[in-house]
Amino acid sequence: SCLQLGLERFHGVCILGFNSAEWFIADIGAILAGGFAVGIYTTNSPEACHYVAENCSANVLVVENHKQLQKILEIQHKLPHLKAIIQYGEELKEKRPNLYSWNEFMDLGKDVPDTQLREIIESQKPNQCCTLIYTSGTTGQPKGVMLSHDNLTWTAAAAGRFIMLTDAKEKQELVVSYLPLSHIAAQMSDIWSAMTFGVQVFFAQPDALKGTLVDTLREVRPTAFLGVPRVWEKMEEKMKSIGAKSSALRRKVASWAKGVGLQTNLKRMNGYSEVPVNFRLARHLVYKKVRKAIGLDRCTKCYTGAAPITRETLEFFLSLNIPVFELYGMSESSGPHTISLPHAFKLTSCGKEVTGCQTLIHKPDGDGNGEICFSGRHIFMGYLNMEEKTKEAIDEDGWLHSGDLGKHDKDGFLYITGRIKELIITAGGENVPPVPIEDAVKDAVPILSNAMLVGDKAKFLAMLLTLKCKVDVETGEPGDDLTPEAIEYCQKLGSKATKVSEIISSKDKAIYAAIQKGISAVNEGAVSNAQKVQKWVLLEKDFSLFGGELGPTMKLKRLVVAQKYKDQIAQFYADVDTPT
Repeated sequence: SCLQLGLERFHGVCILGFNSAEWFIADIGAILAGGFAVGIYTTNSPEACHYVAENCSANVLVVENHKQLQKILEIQHKLPHLKAIIQYGEELKEKRPNLYSWNEFMDLGKDVPDTQLREIIESQKPNQCCTLIYTSGTTGQPKGVMLSHDNLTWTAAAAGRFIMLTDAKEKQELVVSYLPLSHIAAQMSDIWSAMTFGVQVFFAQPDALKGTLVDTLREVRPTAFLGVPRVWEKMEEKMKSIGAKSSALRRKVASWAKGVGLQTNLKRMNGYSEVPVNFRLARHLVYKKVRKAIGLDRCTKCYTGAAPITRETLEFFLSLNIPVFELYGMSESSGPHTISLPHAFKLTSCGKEVTGCQTLIHKPDGDGNGEICFSGRHIFMGYLNMEEKTKEAIDEDGWLHSGDLGKHDKDGFLYITGRIKELIITAGGENVPPVPIEDAVKDAVPILSNAMLVGDKAKFLAMLLTLKCKVDVETGEPGDDLTPEAIEYCQKLGSKATKVSEIISSKDKAIYAAIQKGISAVNEGAVSNAQKVQKWVLLEKDFSLFGGELGPTMKLKRLVVAQKYKDQIAQFYADVDTPT
C-alpha cells in the first residue's frame, strides 16, 4: 500500500497516534517498503509535527483520529513531499483527496505485484537507515536520530538476551504497550525485542497515563513491564493514599512488612541469599496481595528508564518486594546501554553494560567522575542532515558522547551523577550537579512535587519549588487543589490549607517553616558552603507537559523553566548581600 501511494526510497512515513496494532503495521510496512519509519509525539503542536515531517521528507502521514488529523491539515500546504494521509483510529469525518481510512489504505496494495516489494526488500542493507527517532532535545530543534536495520535487530536481540527474555517457543512473555512509540524505549521493548522473542503485546487505553494503566495491568498480568519514573511515582502516590485510608491494624502490618522487605532485599542485593521466616510471612500477608492489586503478580522484570528515578521510590517498591531495575541509554544508542539484573543490581545504579557494549569514562576527575561515552553495534548512524551535530556526538575514535556525567564502582556498576549541560557553575567557580540536591530536598519535604536549583554564574544557590497538586485528567494542566497526601501532610503540621494559593497568599507559617526545616537539613549534609541552598520560592503552578516545563518523558526542561520564572529568579539575586 505504501508503494502504491508512491513512497520513495529513504522518505518518511510519519505516524502520529497512540499505540495500536496499526502503529506497528505502519511502522514495519514503511521499513519493508524502503522508507523511514518515523514516530511523532501525540502531544506535538502542528508546528512541531511540520518540523519532523518536513525534515524527513515524508511521503505518507498516518494519524490516529480527527484531532491529530486537524494538526496535519493545518500544515499540509507546507509539505511538498506529502502524497497521502491515512487515519486509522476512527471513521473519517470528511472526504478529501489523498485522505484514506485504514481499510481503504489496506486495499490499495492489492494490485502491487509481490515481486516489486521483494526486490526492494532484497536491495536493503543492514547498515542502511530504516527508522528515525526524533530526540525531544531539551535544547533547540529536535534531531532525527538515524537507526539502521542492524542497530535495531542487534540491540533487540542483545538486550533481550541480557535480561533473559524467554523465547515464545519455551514460554510466552507478555507486555503492555503504553509508552509513546515515538520514543526509543517503547519501540525497542514493544516492537523490536517483542518481535525477536515472540512476546505477546497488549495495547493499553489512550488515557493509560491518566489513570487506567493499572486496570490494563490487572487484566493482562504482564511478565515484563517498563515504566518511566513518573509512572512508578504515580503508583507509589496512589498506593500510599490507599494505605493511609486503611485501618490501624492493616497499617501496622504493612509497615512491619515494608521494614522486613527492605532489609531482606538490601541484604539480597549485597549477596545474602537466605530467606528469613518473617519475610516469608510478609510475602504471604502483604507482598503477594500488593502485586496482585497492581497487576504485577507475574512480573519478574520491572524496569525503569528514560529519566532519573529517586532512591525514595526505588526503596518504596523494594520494601514491597518489587525490585525495580534501572536501565540507561539514549536514542543515539538504539535504547539500552546498561541494564540492571535481578542477580546484579545496586540501588541507584543503572547496572552493567549489555553484552557487546563498551563504556568509556572520558576525562575522569579525582572521584572517577567523567563524561560517559558508549561504543558498540547499537550506536546510531548520525543525525539526519546534521553533519556538524553528528560530529559533536561521535568523536574520531567512534565513541558516542552522552553528555551525562558518571562513574563506575569497583564492581563495574555504572552510576549517573548528572548532566554536563545542567551543571551549575557558581560565580565562585564551584561545579554543582543539581539533581542530587533537588532529590534530597524533595525527600526531606514530602509535600513538594518539583524542585529546580538555580545559581549559574551567581554568588549562591537558590531553588524554585512546586507543591503536589491535583491535575486535570483531560488537559494535563496542574490545578490549585492539593493532593490528598499533601492535605494530610498539612494537617499533621497544623495547617488547614487545601489549596496551593492559600499556602502562598498567606505565606502559611507551618508549611513555610517545614520547607525551611527540610532545606536546612539538606544543607547540613552539603559537600561545601557553595552547595547550600540559600533562598527558595514556592511557585503557584506545578511543572507539567501542558505548561512546557517538562518534556514528553517528563524530563525537566531547565532552560524553559529559567525563562518562564526569570522574574522570581532575578528576585533571589536582587539584594546585594549574599544571605548567610
